[in-house]
Amino acid sequence: MGEDGKPARAGRNLTVNRKASHDYSILEKIETGIELLGTEVKVVRNGEAGLSGAYAKVENGQLFLQQVSIPPYAFGNRFNHDTLRTRRLLVHRSEIRKLQALQEQKGLALIPLRLYLTGKGIVKVELAVCRGKTHEDQRETIRRREADRESAREVASHGRG
Repeated sequence: MGEDGKPARAGRNLTVNRKASHDYSILEKIETGIELLGTEVKVVRNGEAGLSGAYAKVENGQLFLQQVSIPPYAFGNRFNHDTLRTRRLLVHRSEIRKLQALQEQKGLALIPLRLYLTGKGIVKVELAVCRGKTHEDQRETIRRREADRESAREVASHGRG
């Protein structure tokens, strides 16, 4: 079930990390697969996963997603999954090397932006290479957004005139 109570459809966001664009400047986006257990897939498809505070990290030549909250499946049994377990991301080895080099640069982080379904019903992760915003950058983003809203209001009010 999605946010509106309907089953999740292909191409639809299952979970979005709304704080990512507020806290980080997004430099590059990458689509990755994710290794999930059966009960995790059911919970993610219901839109119950949480990405706030999540990040990706390269360890031992593999890419892992950490701090993603996927609560236990309500109808699961004793083999239900751990809520905050580390999950492996499925990426080509050359991509992993590139991401590791970026991760090692000062100030860059790998942040998941959203979980979504592909046309074949496969859960994917949109991962971004990000640089943390300073307080001034965040203020500038807010100022720019408010100025855009105000100009859109002006255009709309003159159109009705």
